[in-house]
Amino acid sequence: MCIRDRTYNRNSFISSDPIQIPHQFSKKEDIEIAGFLSATIAWGNRTMIIRNSKKMMEIMDNAPFDFVLNHSKKELNTVTDFVHRTFNSTDFQYFIKSLQNIYLHHQGLEAVLKPAEKETNYQNSIAHLKDVFFELPHENRTQKHISNPLKNSAAKRINMFLRWMVRNDKTGVDFGIWNTHSPALLSCPLDVHSGNVARKLEILTRKQNDWKAVNELDNALRVFDPIDPVKYDFALFGLGVFEKF
Repeated sequence: MCIRDRTYNRNSFISSDPIQIPHQFSKKEDIEIAGFLSATIAWGNRTMIIRNSKKMMEIMDNAPFDFVLNHSKKELNTVTDFVHRTFNSTDFQYFIKSLQNIYLHHQGLEAVLKPAEKETNYQNSIAHLKDVFFELPHENRTQKHISNPLKNSAAKRINMFLRWMVRNDKTGVDFGIWNTHSPALLSCPLDVHSGNVARKLEILTRKQNDWKAVNELDNALRVFDPIDPVKYDFALFGLGVFEKF
């Protein structure tokens, strides 16, 4: 069996995907923050995801890093008219404050999410991100927007964000700006589309889309390419969304 990634892993993929939002920027921190926020709301209708991600950037004056770092309390309190499904203005305000804390006191998202030595994936790193992210006072409802794979969540959106930041595909889609990370540790952003295709291709047997399924799919994809296993995400997702495989 051969899984081809190049059909969808090309520059034309950007225009139909939320990854277009961080592609509006050139500064590393702008790309990180735009990518993280866009990935956070990446569930539901893709057109709505892209539209609301653009709205978040507009609220931040299309300068996400500067806004995160230097916003005043008054400016933060003006963020009152944003909603994407269950992610609302209260959540958005806290995300801005928490990102500020991460960049001021934790050396940024790249450092917080970097796996420790001898780790084989990002399970513990994502759980660490959640701990750091919610170390400020916050409403309990906001915690649901950061997944915890230690509780068996597939963490689809954070794994997608990690693919964007870590993987350098040389085609202009994924950014590959986190040079301290290894793409060999990345996991497929498992969702209903990629999961269903993987099962039809008989490289995934687990029925639930959870972290156990992520591990099973990891093991299969790393047989095909142990250095860049997540390149196959494009084929799995594309076959599901565009080809209705």
